[in-house]
Order: sequence, then structure tokens, then C-alpha cells
Amino acid sequence: MRFLPASEDPKVAIIGLGYVGSCFAAVLSERGWDVVGVDTDSRLIEELTAGHCRYQEDGLAGLLRDGIEAGRLRVTTDYAAVRDADVLLIAVGTPVGADGSLMDEQLREACLRVSRHLREGHLLVLKSTVPPGTTREFVLPLLQESGLVCGEHFGLAFTPERFAEGTALRELRSLPIVVGGIDADSTRDAADFWRRALGVEVIPLASPETAEIVKLADNWWIDLNIALANELAKFCGLFEVDVLDVISAANTVPKGTGKVNILLPSVGVGGSCLVKDPWMVWHTARDRGLEIHTAPTGRAVNTGMPEYTAQLIIDGLVRLGKDPARSTVAVLGAAFKNDTGDLRATPVEGVVTTLTKAGVTVRVYDPLVDPLQAEVLLGIAPSASLSETVRDADCVAVMALHQEFASLDFAGLPVADPCLVLDGRAYYGKEKISELRGLGYAYAGIGR
Repeated sequence: MRFLPASEDPKVAIIGLGYVGSCFAAVLSERGWDVVGVDTDSRLIEELTAGHCRYQEDGLAGLLRDGIEAGRLRVTTDYAAVRDADVLLIAVGTPVGADGSLMDEQLREACLRVSRHLREGHLLVLKSTVPPGTTREFVLPLLQESGLVCGEHFGLAFTPERFAEGTALRELRSLPIVVGGIDADSTRDAADFWRRALGVEVIPLASPETAEIVKLADNWWIDLNIALANELAKFCGLFEVDVLDVISAANTVPKGTGKVNILLPSVGVGGSCLVKDPWMVWHTARDRGLEIHTAPTGRAVNTGMPEYTAQLIIDGLVRLGKDPARSTVAVLGAAFKNDTGDLRATPVEGVVTTLTKAGVTVRVYDPLVDPLQAEVLLGIAPSASLSETVRDADCVAVMALHQEFASLDFAGLPVADPCLVLDGRAYYGKEKISELRGLGYAYAGIGR
């Protein structure tokens, strides 16, 4: 049975207007599709209706506003709106507990609410990251409480979300889409939908479990690769070797269908996916009697990087003859990566906590983050300006190289003399490091 209208563009309902759902709503409406977004957060719906977007992604707010003003995008808290749609994308939050188990409350509620409005001909596509087996063993039974039968009355498939913050809208228009359906019809129609909706390459897979594992494999690899880079950086530090030189040379070796590809070390890993997906792998495997070692090992290495970075700062201050307990560190960038305002699982929190415990006075400046959220998370009210943050600072710690920080005039900063520059994620080249030293700064980096 076909679950997708062949003669006209289907109407799309997006359940969950968090970061992922909002990005899909923006791009699909931009491409001329009729989209309705549903979320239980009434304040979020009010904000979107008023033209405000709480997510910091370049171009996202404008696309959402344009879609709503043009009538191509509607937002509501009423799940009954899904009945008129042809394709339902479920993009609700799927956090994990401390043991790596899926916290399924949001997904359960969304599926049960959808089941009350499910009709024959609906095609449902789960976008939320979940352990393998969730689409078949958890989502499907909840939807079939409607009395309808999957494969006979409606289709169901899983498509992992794979874009990155800061580049989401561009990647949505270019990255291949992975699809795994409950049955062949669901796979075919979900693949057809994505080709028509986004005009990108589609990779059909044999089952939803295959597609579910793809997302976990991506983030498992990224987290473990960064852990390798971080330990390599520590190793290079034993010999006063610049880890970036090692990585650049090592990555020239052909291997498999590409080359060795060691990623870059940093203050740590953050965000909503990389810190949880390896634990999801570990917990799912352990539930089935398999002990996975690489996932928790990568997590342990990367979780320890904020404390390691804070110690680099403390050691650097001591080498300058300064007492850390009487020193001030200016942290530039509180978000978990460059050019985003996302504070979720940011490693900067661990750096600030460790420095504060050592008696260091810490100031924080990040023009992209919500200052109230930052104060709650870090226990420090962010400074209002760059100059206020660095004034008389004994260390300038660049934790996220936002665009505003990319062209810092270090010669004009009103810092203490001497002052340490800690490169947590800027990856300054040798010429820049030489320039900094020429200006009287000391320099320290992760394996630099």
C-alpha cells in the first residue's frame, strides 16, 4: 500500500518543535511545503507565533518567521492538527538517564497523542535518536492502540537526524538521508518523501533497527575519535610536541576508502547528542548481554578534559609566578562549541567549577548564550562586555572561538602583565602563537 500521495505534495506535521523539529519546519516551509508544527510547550508556540525563535542557528529565525507569515507554516499545541497531514515527523526529546537508559516520557506521550488522531494513509517517520528496536518495539505498539494496523493502514519508518548545530540548515539541504521502514512499503514511501521534500540523496536500509544504529554509530565514532585526539594531545605534551603537527601528518595515510582522520583535541565534548549517544549504545548492549568497552572509555576521556584544561590554566599561572587563588581568568565562550549559543553539556562548566574550587576568580563572556541560563549553569553572572571580562585578567581562556573572538586585538586588551592565553578551541597557528608571545603573552593549548 502507498502511504504517500503521488500527485501532489503531501502535507507535513512535525511533532516536537525543539531545535531539530524547528529546523525541519523552517526548511520544509521554505521549500513550499504545507507544514504544521505541534508542541505541548504553549510558551514556545506563542514565541514562534510572535516571530521569536529561541534557538540560535544562523537563518533559522528568519525562515520560521517567513513560513508563518506566508501561511505555509502553522504552529499549535493541538494534536488534532496532525489528522489533516499526510506525513508525520516525530522529533521530540529523547534524553537518557544516568545509566544510559532511554527516558521515554516525551516519546511515549507524543505517540499516544498521535494515536488518537491516526488515520488510514498516514506515513509516520521517527526522527528522535533512540536505541535500536525502539521504533518496532516501543513506538509501533503505541501507535497501534489506535486500532489501525501498520503496513495495512499506515506506514512507519525511522530516519536519524544527523546535522550539526551551526551548520544545520545547510546540511539539511545537502546531507544524505537514511531511511529504514517497518516494511518495504514504509521504506519506499519514506525514501520518496525525503527525495521530494529535500532533494537530497536517500539511503534506504533494510530495517528501522539498521537506521537507528547509524546515528549511534556516527556519534560513537566522533566521541571516540575526539577521545583519541585528546589523549594524543596529552601524549604529545610529554615531549613538547605540537599535536596539530602530528595530526596533520598522520592524516595523510590512506586507509580504507579514505585516509586516517584523527579529529582535533579540545577542552571537551558537549551538546545534546555526543554526550548521551555512546551511553545509549553501552546500555542497550549491556541489556542484551554484550559489554561494550569503547563507548564508556571515550566518554571517560572526554569527560575528564575540562578538569585537565583547568589544570593547564593553573599550571600556566604558577609558571608566570602568580598565585592561582589570587588570579583572575577571563573565559571567552561558554557554549559547547564555536558559533553556537547552546549550553547543553558544555565542558566550560567543568572548567569554571574546577577553577573556582581552586580559588580562582572567574569571569565569563559569551555574546551568543542566554545570560540567565549561563548564570544558573555556571554560578557566575556573565560579564556584559569583552573589555569588562578581560580587564586586569591574568589569563584569557578562549573556550569557544565565536566570530566575535576570531579577530581579537590582543595588543589592545587591558589584561594584567604578564598574561596567559589558554587555547581551548581556537587552534591558533604557529604564527599567531609567535605573535602572542611577541606581545608578552604566555601561551598554552591542549597538546600545543
